Parts: sequence; structure tokens; C-alpha cells
Amino acid sequence: MKPNFAVAITLAAALLSASPLAVAAAESAAPPANAQRLQWWRDARFGMFIHWGPVSLKGTEIGWSRGAPIPIEEYDSLYRRFNPTKFNAREWARIAKAAGMKYMVFTTKHHDGFCMFDTKQTDFNVMNSPFHRDVVRELSAACKREGLEFGTYHSVCDWHHPDFPLTSPGGKVRRENPNLDRYEQYLRAEVKELIQNYGPLLIMWFDVPQEFNRERGLGLEAWTRSLQLDIIINNRSGAVGDYETPEQRVGKYQDQRPWETCMTICHQWAWKPNDPMKSLQQCLQTLVLCAGGDGNLLFNVGPMPDGRIEPRQVARLKEMGKWLAKYGDTIYRTRGGPWKPTMNLASTRRGNSIFLHIFKWDGNSVTLPGIPARIQRAKVLTGGEAEVQPQGDKLVVHVPPAKQREIDTIIQLDLDQSAMALRPVSFPSLLKATASNVFQHMDDYAAESAFDGDPGTRWATDGGTKQAWVALELPQPTRIGAVRINEALAPRVQKFEFQYRDDGDWRTLFAGSELGANFKRSFDPVTARAVRLNILDATEGPTIWEIKVSEK
Repeated sequence: MKPNFAVAITLAAALLSASPLAVAAAESAAPPANAQRLQWWRDARFGMFIHWGPVSLKGTEIGWSRGAPIPIEEYDSLYRRFNPTKFNAREWARIAKAAGMKYMVFTTKHHDGFCMFDTKQTDFNVMNSPFHRDVVRELSAACKREGLEFGTYHSVCDWHHPDFPLTSPGGKVRRENPNLDRYEQYLRAEVKELIQNYGPLLIMWFDVPQEFNRERGLGLEAWTRSLQLDIIINNRSGAVGDYETPEQRVGKYQDQRPWETCMTICHQWAWKPNDPMKSLQQCLQTLVLCAGGDGNLLFNVGPMPDGRIEPRQVARLKEMGKWLAKYGDTIYRTRGGPWKPTMNLASTRRGNSIFLHIFKWDGNSVTLPGIPARIQRAKVLTGGEAEVQPQGDKLVVHVPPAKQREIDTIIQLDLDQSAMALRPVSFPSLLKATASNVFQHMDDYAAESAFDGDPGTRWATDGGTKQAWVALELPQPTRIGAVRINEALAPRVQKFEFQYRDDGDWRTLFAGSELGANFKRSFDPVTARAVRLNILDATEGPTIWEIKVSEK
């Protein structure tokens, strides 16, 4: 798909000369020039994200570890030792293809300012390393040869550039004499190089705008589209872009505006030795939950200092690809729904068919809210037979336990009408949850959100809250011996207790300090009628994605 440069430049010139309000109005009124490419991207569902650079030599986080724990001078000198002689762009593209991925987004410049391409805007780039090869050029060419679309991540902020107002550590130190206008010209020049020298690109993936407000963000987007009219732009330029980007979590069901979860296969974005890696079950269910919520998954790997993607990560990706080779028809070219995802199941749809993905069963059945359509046939794609029985306003799906798959049992439901015409259906909440504080008394952040199994909802508290609790009444006395807690905006919680109640007062099972994004703890099993997270100290209003208790 070739961009119409003449039309693009005319449109962008008009937008750049207009007021911010006029720009926003023009954007909303104009037909989307990238509609065809955006639809291809939504159909693709699965892409590879890659964070890589000289920081891999240290095994710390890219950008964020500049200044702490690595001194700035040492961090900025790492490129002088960067010589990844085992880098093979074709091999990376083949790994992505073997994983069932349809596109790749590579980090051309992170917040540390180091450029992984042959830019003429700064000497702080890979061509001045011992490696002296244009990584982006090689990847762009390799993706084309392997039939993958190629996009670029490019940080809006730049903690190395003297004109950007903020610097390391963490972009929290303000420079004395910055020049944001001059920096913006530098940034635009790099964007121009990326599109004209390595394009056409699928995506320009901006990140962390910091000092870029909506006006600058809109100008940056207009400039980018002037260079390639049909390019897709995410929502991190300072403006709204084409799609949302939930990070390290599965997005909430949303079919009115595209979205893409960006998530790491391990914990860290850049390579880290012995970084815990997600299980195949976690990887596949994450992909299914994204598709079921009508979103994409951009799954990140961090290559090693020698240029290879870590073999265990490659093995996991190929396992995903093997699964997609069998069941990819239930993911690619589908839309989410009609049942909104929970932690136990998800559904996708295309034409007259619904693809029901069930992760957890209640014995030999699962009960779903009813839909205004007749099911003409039910087929278990993963093997076996299914029986679907209407019961009042519900549907009960039966599959013998012997045919239930540990990771995902997939059932195709063929309807007497288009599945696309059905409105999204939510599962009714039977939770009895309470909290000491809810952000502005809003239902969207109620206590139930911490226990509802929906990775896109969260319990939140008012700003400035230092102490709070959230509790769940269990439907019956339940034996528990483990808990998982996923804190949003971590780390805010500094001290907490996890408690249970049987017939009497609250009893503390264990206490801790920081929770973080993936807290897990086992304890001596007890029988509980209720559980409670009691936060004793927080740096800011606590907010929790999910609390899940289990027997083990």
C-alpha cells in the first residue's frame, strides 16, 4: 500500500497552520486515510515488540536504569562496547513468523536517546558502536522478505538530548536551559528519516510524551501523516492517535476504538538474566483475552547482548505458533464478543460463528448469559462433543471433563444469524465486595472491580489516601491457601496485611511491604467466609487490578 505523498502533505500543512481546536475538528471530520491498513492490523491480532540496545550489556531496564542504578556517564558509554555479532535480522523475523505473529515493532530510540538506526541527527547511534550496522534497515528488509509488516517505536521524550526539558533518572530531573521547540524539530527530523528510509511503516509507536501537550502531540501526528498518509499512530504522542495502548495488562472490552495490549514475555522490557518467563498457559490465555476483548497483543522480547533472542523465549514463542497453526482461525480476522471476557473464558466471532474459549469449568459445564440467536450447531474444535442447553435466560454448555483442555477448550457455535449483529453481553456480578474508600464514589472503581476476574477493571481510591481496605464476602465457607494480587500504578502500597474471617474477627494471614504488579503468596490453608486486603501505608491512593484467592 503506497502512501499518497502529495495529498498527505497538503492535508498536514493545513493542520499544522490551524489552531489545536481546528486540528481536532479536522481530524474527526476527515475520513480515515489509514482505514484499510488499520483494519489489516486489527485482523492480524498478534505482533512482536522488541526492546534492545546497549543496555542489554548490563541486563537492566532500557531507559529507566539510566542514572539509577547505572550512573549516567557509564550508561551513555555502553554503546562503545556494543558488538552483537550474532544478530541476524532474518532469524528474528522468522521467529516472529513461527510464533504466528503478523507484524513487528522495533525500538528505534528509547527514553535514553540512543538510536538503533543510521540517523544523521545525532552521533549517539548504533553506527558509531563497534557493531556499525543499521539494525533498523536490516529488520525492515527481513520483515518484508518474511511477509511481516514492520513498525517503529520511537520515544517522544529524550533524556539524553540537551534540549529536552527533563533528564535521568526517570525523567524527573529538570534541565536548566532546555529548548523544547528546537528538540521538537530534532524529533520530527528523526521521524522523517524512519518513514522515508525504512518505510512505508505499519505503525509509528510513540511513547512517554512528558512535556508534549495535546497541541504538540497533534502537530507531531500531523507531521507523521504528512510523510505517510496511511500510517497507524498510537495514543502516546501527547494526542489521541488511532488506538489505545494498555501496558502490562489485558485491556478492557472495547469495540468502538481499537486497542493493543503491550506486554513482556518475561518481567523486564530489555533483556535480564534469569528473568522469570510467562508459562505457555499465561501467554496463550493473554492472547485469547486480548482478542476476546476486541484488541491486539504486542508481545515483547528483549534480545541478549550477543544479538540473539534468548532460546527459551524462542521456544515459548514457537509453542504459541504451534497452537495458532491449529486454532488461529478463532483469533485472526475475528472481533471480540459477544460475551465480554472474564478470567475464566473469552469469545471471538466472525460471520455467523462464535468461538468460545473456556479456561476454567464448573465440573462439566459453563453457564453463559443468553443471546438473542438460535445455536444451530456446536463443535468442539479442540476435540470431543459439546451440548448447549437453553435454561431460561441462560445457556449451559456441557463438555465431558475428559475433553476439557487445561489451557483452552474451544467451542465453535454456529448461529442462525450474524454473530456480528449481537450486542456485547456482560456476566452478572454475584460479588459482595466492600471497601473503605472508592475513587470519587464512582461505580467504575468500586470494590467489586478488584475481584471480578476482569483484567481491565480496578478498585481505586481517592488521591492522597494512605490507608484503605477492600474485602470480599465468599459465597460459602471456602478453603484458601494462596493469593495473587495485581497492583495498578505500582508501587504505591508500602505496608499491608492480608486477612481472612471465619465466624469471628479478622485474622491476619501474613503481612508485607510492597505489592507490585504480580504479587503471589502461599500460606497455611484456612477455611474463610471473607478475605480482606488491609493497606496500612501507601505513597498515594492505592489501586488494585485484581485479587484472586485459591486453595493452592
